[in-house]
Amino acid sequence: MKIQVVQGNIQESTADTLIVNLFDDVTTPAGATGAVDTALNGAISELIVHGDLTGKVGEVGVLYPRGTIPAKRVLVVGLGKRGEFDLEGVRKAAAAGLKRARDLKAQHVATIVHGAGVAGLEAQAAAQATAEGSLLAAYQYDAPKQREDAPHEIDSLTVVEFDKKKVKAIEQGVDTAVAISDGVILARNLVNQPPNVVTPTKMAETAHIIAATHGMRITVGGRKWAKEHNMGAFLAVAQGAGEKPKFIVLEHNGNREDLDTIVLVGKGITFDTGGISIKPAERMGDMKSDMGGAAAVLGAMKVVGALNLPLRVIGITPCTENMPDANAYRPADIITASNGKTIEIINTDAEGRMVLADGLVYAGRYNPKAVIDLATLTGACVVALGSGTAAGMFSTDDGLRDKLLAAGTAVHERVWPLPLFPEYRKAIDSDVADILNSGGRFGGVGTSAMFLKEFTDYPWVHLDIAGMALAEKDNSYIPRGGTGFGVRLLVEFLRNW
Repeated sequence: MKIQVVQGNIQESTADTLIVNLFDDVTTPAGATGAVDTALNGAISELIVHGDLTGKVGEVGVLYPRGTIPAKRVLVVGLGKRGEFDLEGVRKAAAAGLKRARDLKAQHVATIVHGAGVAGLEAQAAAQATAEGSLLAAYQYDAPKQREDAPHEIDSLTVVEFDKKKVKAIEQGVDTAVAISDGVILARNLVNQPPNVVTPTKMAETAHIIAATHGMRITVGGRKWAKEHNMGAFLAVAQGAGEKPKFIVLEHNGNREDLDTIVLVGKGITFDTGGISIKPAERMGDMKSDMGGAAAVLGAMKVVGALNLPLRVIGITPCTENMPDANAYRPADIITASNGKTIEIINTDAEGRMVLADGLVYAGRYNPKAVIDLATLTGACVVALGSGTAAGMFSTDDGLRDKLLAAGTAVHERVWPLPLFPEYRKAIDSDVADILNSGGRFGGVGTSAMFLKEFTDYPWVHLDIAGMALAEKDNSYIPRGGTGFGVRLLVEFLRNW
């Protein structure tokens, strides 16, 4: 969907569908909605008087101008209560309007910037939120299936602003939203595609495109390369994989050691059977999403390049399958990671922390100011925080914790702090190695984080996104399937570093 910004009166737009808005306490529309109401001879006001338009969140009223203005239809989106309205409200309002327009087979939609008028939100931020909500709501996964009619797609979206003084800020907000949405959509597509398509090789090909487009340095290591780097934990998981593993490193401003260095590490298990500790057959197909952390890192790196952020940002994605091959690693094996620590294998389905271990050790070579890892790591985190609610966050640095909390709140990709209690470390003590790779069922989200901490010696945050990478149903601008969770969170964090 193409998107542009124009200055003018929205009621004069030649788009076939206009989107304006309404708070739930409005009796006489003002601003752009008032201008459209006047052009429609008070049609919006009449619907308000008769209770057919209430301004409640999620409401989308449809009016047909019958030639009074160029547009074929006008959509009035409810904003809810004025005192509760924020940027997330903007995103949801934009999404509601865009999806209703799509249902009505609109081709060219024009919208105002929700919240930049009487709501008093800053114009650039409101424009970014309006564009993000629209672009992300417009996303539809192009599934490989035969059908008579392809899903309807809106051709173009025009953001209309009357105030000339705000146009530049709105253009900047929309440009940022386009870059961010492209990164989120990349992550969604990687998660949504089948695991026989999104292999470690496909992840590497995607990284090469990002590197070529944005001038990044790239390294893609295979088994031989990983062995040279003593990555025993990564290679152990890859032992049973038919697909070749790929340890992917993207470097934005890689040679700029004068800039602060932030490293992003994403778990890239492109399909997880559990290995020898095989998972139940029911819903195993969802494990195509076990590379959601790596997808988020690749999506974020795409945005970092597009926005050319003034930081040295390194994206690391250790990618492999976890399969029950005759060569697969086993319970009771002792594995040596690249920092020399030995790991007793209790459960081969605790494989994500294994590939992350070597990823986190590799991150240390960049002398980072901060390292953030993202992983669909434990079902225990979903039990603790719920599905689609928040990611679990563990941190060794309070400043990083607070920055990520603020970023998550700002973009509504929420994270919630969880503790690194010493008892979790005791639960993974081993009699025959430095550490166990699993602490068992109880406290699993904490013991997994403590495992990862053993491979860090820098300010570090671990995000368990197990309940966030895949959605079971549509919710506003978050579709069923891959969500792209983590891209907007990471970009917001980096932009405010």
